[in-house]
Amino acid sequence: MKTIRFVGNDIRQKEFATAVRRNVNEYFRENGISKKGDWTMTAQTVIMLSAYLIPFVLVCTLPMSFWMACLLMSLSGIGAAGVGMCIMHGAAHASFSDKEWLNDILAGTMYMLGSGVTNWKIQHNMMHHTYTNILAHDEDIASKGPIRLSEHAPLKKIHKYQYLHAFFFYGMMTLFKLFGDFRQLKLYKKEGLMRQQNVTDTSETIKLIFVKTLYLAIFIGLPILVTPFHWWQVILLFVIMHWFVGFILSTVFQLAHVVEGAEQIEPNEHGIIELEWAVHELRTTSDFGRNNHLLNWYVGGLNFQIEHHLFPNICHIHYPKIAPIVERTAIEYGIPYNLKPRFRDALASHVRRLKELGNHVAIS
Repeated sequence: MKTIRFVGNDIRQKEFATAVRRNVNEYFRENGISKKGDWTMTAQTVIMLSAYLIPFVLVCTLPMSFWMACLLMSLSGIGAAGVGMCIMHGAAHASFSDKEWLNDILAGTMYMLGSGVTNWKIQHNMMHHTYTNILAHDEDIASKGPIRLSEHAPLKKIHKYQYLHAFFFYGMMTLFKLFGDFRQLKLYKKEGLMRQQNVTDTSETIKLIFVKTLYLAIFIGLPILVTPFHWWQVILLFVIMHWFVGFILSTVFQLAHVVEGAEQIEPNEHGIIELEWAVHELRTTSDFGRNNHLLNWYVGGLNFQIEHHLFPNICHIHYPKIAPIVERTAIEYGIPYNLKPRFRDALASHVRRLKELGNHVAIS
């Protein structure tokens, strides 16, 4: 993999990077509060895990129609997405707690979604957060079959109407990941990324085989054994659950990076991006719906994506307080701060961007 370096030559950019860290740190110091989670995170963990698991338990234990089971598994998918965004995501960034062992345990909720923590940490923590919106490094904007998310990717005829069909395929994300983790693991080994996580591909492969076998045994095998539904109905229920997980996760992620104003910067021929890393994050990221408290609670602060990228080790419960600090500092130093005021603004912007990416040729 080609090495990329961030080299900012503008003194104001360097000053911004220093100032935004100083100003945010002063907020926590002046208020005497921890950067990690508090009791509200414990409550959110219980609620999200319950929302994920209780509907599935009801399907397995109570007599009901197939349509009621479909509804319950849809709710389970909504809960599973909440687990991923609120619990696993923060814990994998070590922002949930100041106790490393607790972060490790809660990051392990990824296994409850049928995937692996190591894969996630490499794809998300290492690559996406370091090389945001850089094609070939950030898998979040890699072309996914009929969806083109980068202006630097090849344009195909099928992309023309992606603004109509993209959201259906977003729902397939976690299903593809469920069976694509092994390919991803092989790629990470080839690129030497496994060594940076202090793990071997053999141990991770064995772990993934065990996790996925157990996961499929519980969420497909168990309902086949204990419910009156046919095997194909059980598989359909499983697909419905995963579709909601993938649809929600993909949509939330894309509203922060594939919207108008979020740039897709490529390095020069020397592998250099002529920006300070902190400025690159602001140029490639967007906040949305910051005043929507229900949205912020459900998506685990992922609507405060600028703050999350600059301070991934700070728990999302603090983002509403530090966002104005980051925004004021950016304005002071002349750095653009991309904010979509409402969720629907971000959604509309993403649809327009999808339409644009479906009609524009690749940029050389």
